[in-house]
Amino acid sequence: MASYNHLTIEEIAARAHQARSHLSSCEICPRRCRANRLKDETGFCRIGRTSRVYSYAPHYGEEPPLVGSHGSGTIFFSGCNLACVFCQNYEISQMNQGQDVEAEGLARMMLELQDCGCHNINLVTPSHLISQILEALVLAREGGLKVPLVYNSGGYDSVETLRLLDGIFDIYMPDMKYGSDEMALKYSGAPGYARVARTAVREMHRQVGDLRMNCEGIAERGLLVRHLVLPGGLAGTAEVVRFLAGEISKNTYLNVMAQYRPEYDACRYPEIERRITQKEYKEAVRLAASAGLTRGLAIY
Repeated sequence: MASYNHLTIEEIAARAHQARSHLSSCEICPRRCRANRLKDETGFCRIGRTSRVYSYAPHYGEEPPLVGSHGSGTIFFSGCNLACVFCQNYEISQMNQGQDVEAEGLARMMLELQDCGCHNINLVTPSHLISQILEALVLAREGGLKVPLVYNSGGYDSVETLRLLDGIFDIYMPDMKYGSDEMALKYSGAPGYARVARTAVREMHRQVGDLRMNCEGIAERGLLVRHLVLPGGLAGTAEVVRFLAGEISKNTYLNVMAQYRPEYDACRYPEIERRITQKEYKEAVRLAASAGLTRGLAIY
């Protein structure tokens, strides 16, 4: 049974109310734009009071512990609190393509994905939509939702907001995109990203611990971390794996990703206007393994 099913409807509604209170002068994510999103003002994420969804469907391209035999029930949200110049989903994250969805519609999507047999509800880019997600969860819980929720974020998350989710999400899957603030600011426009992401991952791990799977290899609870290898070692893999192994757990499930390709505005940056080489990827995997992080390395 998912963790949120151990909470009463009233407890989840109280979390939603508390999250909603942060939207009048928005501080739901580390940017703290102070836009009054309750009046449909927008900040960096370009999303006002209502969530916007690009698509929802069973997804078979996620990590194996999420996909299993029936897929991960992904809901792709529009908008983002990052501005990655190489974003492969820029139509969604930067151009805000999608349809506005009220709480009732979002709850219905969750229930439809569960009815499809999906092992979990995978909320993609949720950092700016916590209030909306919790409001929908109240309705979905009343409608019989029982599968785990996956928090699939870019890692630029507020600890204060994450604490509202303690006991709500069973699975956290953040990116750790960079080992240094300098590269994060240059390529994702994210001040203090490395510090923020480390603090967020500590809180996520405190809540759910290392990844646990059932006898069929399906994730039930815990932390998965993604790290995208950039050309020239610019993602700072050594710093990322050193942090995870030393300050989180050597049992952390880490997906070292090889699928970088120069999309969106990457052409403006000659140093990342190419795919990574096999040598660069193997070096990133070597660094992770040398740090003692071996769970998940066989994915790519």
